[in-house]
Amino acid sequence: MEHHPVPTTVLWDIDGTLVRNAASPGNLYHLALERALGRDLPLLVGHQHGRTDAGIIVEHVRAHHLEDDLVPTVSGHLRDLSEERHRSGDRRTPAPGAIDLVRRFAALGWRNGLLTGNSAHRARIKLLGAGFDVDAFDWEHSYFGDEQVERSGVTALAAAALSGTRAVIVGDTPRDGEAADAVGIPFLAVATGVYDVDALRSTSAVAVARDCVEDARLIEEAIAGLPPLAEAQTTRPSFDGGPPGQR
Repeated sequence: MEHHPVPTTVLWDIDGTLVRNAASPGNLYHLALERALGRDLPLLVGHQHGRTDAGIIVEHVRAHHLEDDLVPTVSGHLRDLSEERHRSGDRRTPAPGAIDLVRRFAALGWRNGLLTGNSAHRARIKLLGAGFDVDAFDWEHSYFGDEQVERSGVTALAAAALSGTRAVIVGDTPRDGEAADAVGIPFLAVATGVYDVDALRSTSAVAVARDCVEDARLIEEAIAGLPPLAEAQTTRPSFDGGPPGQR
């Protein structure tokens, strides 16, 4: 009987993992809320790395005691602002070695998917702006956070779809690790964001890499040694208590 290898999907986070974090990462969410209301507002929310777009927008909306039904409108303005900045020449910097490691994994026959707090549209803009070939990613096996307030809602989608195959989440924050743990997907940490190696060692990470250059072999070997995911478990939706109309 012919043996078929188990597919391997590497689920990359974007901000802080594939691309360097923006200088003012929380700025666009605030501007999107101002645009939705048509007036200036005080900035009440600091940026929290590892959050989803939906979760950050909800926090901004609620900080101003506004209704959750405003969230889809703000999300639309966030998309527009991201597009406008890209067209004006705003670009992101790829994390060291990330472009080459994506190519390396593709050469191994692994899928390069995305698991990000961004929408698919914003993900494309950021990756294009940082010099990635967006066609190097498997968009059918990618999971986005524009409709999930909690990151574990995104990882639950991935766990359900990839059950029985080998998968790993590569990210730069403890939140990435916690969301992976919640659904039983292994987490591999890279210290290319705001958290250093020591901080990331306190997570469940199967390996902690300094970056995708110095520790490229460590990353590859750690992923190659992973067993397939357990067959689908029942995972509760994480969106309870979130804004209506976002399910």
